[in-house]
Amino acid sequence: MDHLETLMPQWLAWVREIQALCQTGLAFSTTEYDTRRYHRLMEIGAEIAARYSGMPSPDLLGNFLAQPGYATPKIDVRGAIVHEGRILLVQERTDRRWCMPGGWADVGELPSLMVAREVREESGFLVTPVKVIGVFDANREGRPLEFYHAFKVVFLCTLDGGEARASDETMAVDFFSFDDLPLLSSNRTNERHLAEVRAHLADPARPAAFD
Repeated sequence: MDHLETLMPQWLAWVREIQALCQTGLAFSTTEYDTRRYHRLMEIGAEIAARYSGMPSPDLLGNFLAQPGYATPKIDVRGAIVHEGRILLVQERTDRRWCMPGGWADVGELPSLMVAREVREESGFLVTPVKVIGVFDANREGRPLEFYHAFKVVFLCTLDGGEARASDETMAVDFFSFDDLPLLSSNRTNERHLAEVRAHLADPARPAAFD
């Protein structure tokens, strides 16, 4: 059994596949008949999602239809900053749990600049990305209750300056011992990610992990 199947409800796997197939189909459909069929199938996907998630079907359909073009995974970037043996974490306002600073990738920005910007905006610290620690399938770990597939890219960064400062998205910023971590926001940062950070610190020649 695929590891994803042990973590994700079957209905969510179906909805994600239906949405992706319809999104791609609508992007390339050449007849009104095909467009109507894909739209109706998207409605069915939204109805399934509404049935199991409790979210309104019209809202879900609008969200599904708002995704343009060929369906591809979203990208989440995270910065791993370790100072004097302690890792930088931020407390998210959404769930009051802790994670490495980062967020969804923006179109048109270099990955290295993106993670440095996210760290600065969420924590107040200035950093330089120096290495990719790993590329992880974000839907195959933690609690992948998201309607869209995502990859997570974790960068090891050096600390250049700045000072701890919360933001609109974060309510606290601090450094923690790897052996005494706060409650993690597991969709954003989990023990596997942190284990890779520690392994790369212990072995600078370690290759990037990937799923």
